[in-house]
Order: sequence, then structure tokens, then C-alpha cells
Amino acid sequence: MISTNDLRTGTTIEIEGDVFVVQDFQHVKPGKGAAFVRTRLKNAKTGNVVERTFRAGEKVARAVLEKKQMQYMYSSDDEYYFMDLETFDQTPILAHKLGDKIKWLKEEMVIEILTWQGMILGIDLPNFVELRIVETPPGVKGDTASGGGKPATLETGAVVQVPFFVNPDEVIRVDTRTGTYLDRV
Repeated sequence: MISTNDLRTGTTIEIEGDVFVVQDFQHVKPGKGAAFVRTRLKNAKTGNVVERTFRAGEKVARAVLEKKQMQYMYSSDDEYYFMDLETFDQTPILAHKLGDKIKWLKEEMVIEILTWQGMILGIDLPNFVELRIVETPPGVKGDTASGGGKPATLETGAVVQVPFFVNPDEVIRVDTRTGTYLDRV
């Protein structure tokens, strides 16, 4: 059990048999009355987002998620297949459970699968991935003065903004949390 005063973004809690991930929280202390915590919670099973208010200091059950390293193998239709590195069993995960993280998945990438009571809730990607640029318009001499960027399509299909000096077939490092270009590899 944890106090609602200890809630932070990314904390997983259990409410009425469901697992919720804290997306946003705000501690409110009005001039009159007791303090409370206003939260926005995402249901880890269904993906629904709900807003809930707790009294300050109220206790909630912390949901302990298990992490298991697996390797991404391939995708077929709406399913993405991951292989357990110990038993070599393949596990399919539906695309809606992966969300926007699909655009950073590269074959043979080792990631962590998040489970709660044997149920797969999603994946945890590394913070940075190295991906090859498939297509980007050529940089025009003199464009660098503006300090802007140009769109680049990566091998996974994701599109990120890159500086003008980056060319096709180069490998770049991308931050998976924000989807931004970091540097060339």
C-alpha cells in the first residue's frame, strides 16, 4: 500500500481489481477544506483513461508488474510476435496493447514485456534506439542558417524531424520516449 501523496507519473496502482498507470497527478490544497490529489489514470488492460480524485494521505494498493526480457521476432496482420530468451516460446501481442511503441520496434530487438498476474499489459522499450533512414529530402545548401529540420522516414516506418545535414542510409539515434532525433551513429 502506498499513500496517494506518493503518486507519481508512471506509478502503477490497483483499484477494484484493475491495474491503472498514473498519467498525470496534481496535489491540491484549497484554502478551505481538506487537501486532495486529482489524478488521470490509464487502465492498463483496456487503455481507457479516467480521472479520479483521492483524499490526501489515502492508501491505495500498488500493482507490482513483472518484467521479462523477450526478443521481437516479426509481425503478422495485427499481432506482434516475441520470443522468450530462456524457453524460446513465441508469444503474440495485439497491436492495440503496444500502442505507439510499434513504430520503434525493429526485428531482433530485445525488450521487456510487462505482465501483471500472468496477463500481458504491454512492453517497455529501451530509451534510445538506432534506426536507419530510408527516405529524406536532400538538404539544400544554405538551409542550415534557419536551424530547422526536415522529415525523415526510418526503417520501421516512423517519421522524425532531423537536421538538414542528415542523409538517406545513415543510422541515427532516436529517443523513444519523445520521438526526437538525438545524433548520428
